[in-house]
Amino acid sequence: MPVAALSGPQYLREGLKLILSPGLRLFVILPLTVNLLLFCGLIYLAVRQFGGWVDAFMPNLPEWLMFLEYIIWPLFVVLVVLIVFFTFTMLANIVAAPFNGFLAEKVETVARGVDSAPPFSWSELLAMLPRTIGREARKLAYFAPRALVLLILSFIPVVNLVAAPLWLLFGVWMMAVQYIDYPADNNKLSWDEMMVWLRQRRWKSLSLGAVTYAALLIPFVNLLIMPAAVAAATLFWVREGGKSTMPTVIDP
Repeated sequence: MPVAALSGPQYLREGLKLILSPGLRLFVILPLTVNLLLFCGLIYLAVRQFGGWVDAFMPNLPEWLMFLEYIIWPLFVVLVVLIVFFTFTMLANIVAAPFNGFLAEKVETVARGVDSAPPFSWSELLAMLPRTIGREARKLAYFAPRALVLLILSFIPVVNLVAAPLWLLFGVWMMAVQYIDYPADNNKLSWDEMMVWLRQRRWKSLSLGAVTYAALLIPFVNLLIMPAAVAAATLFWVREGGKSTMPTVIDP
């Protein structure tokens, strides 16, 4: 695998630095507030229901195999953590989609050198709502059947032993799809065109998705990682030759 394919951590680091810059901080406040409220509620629900979810996934072992329960129980804990985290992350991104799309647009403006401090506009944000909600519905249509297959596999004895790594791999890919879609949508790239673009850069996309996935597993740090991932994906889009509908910079 080429070293360039492992550029995800660098993009995320640059994205975090960019959203903390004076020109873009304002655009982070809204998605950060939405994510904070949502994650507090979801964490509360997960803490209350976690034990029951693990029990639901655990297979019923015959008495003579009960000693295996102590071996496989941690695997199903990991499985539930991955499912819960992934589902909650997707939900948070759906709720925050208009704000994330707005943030991606402003980050691209800065990344392309058009404006280092783009102005905030409520009318511009509201105008993006129908398009971003429609795009999130398209992501959900892509995600739901694949997640359903994985969920079914999670309940099938023996087969469910591979469910956790499959959820992990799917989660990494969906993180790339989720965040790179913001700049792609802003630049009027269709869903199918965006998926082709991603597959052409599969390893680099997976690298960005993997580091984002790992960082989002850290409680409360993940609140800041979400807008940082939007910025990182936008930088990825710009530097990897993504289509641009931004005005070009005219040298004086």
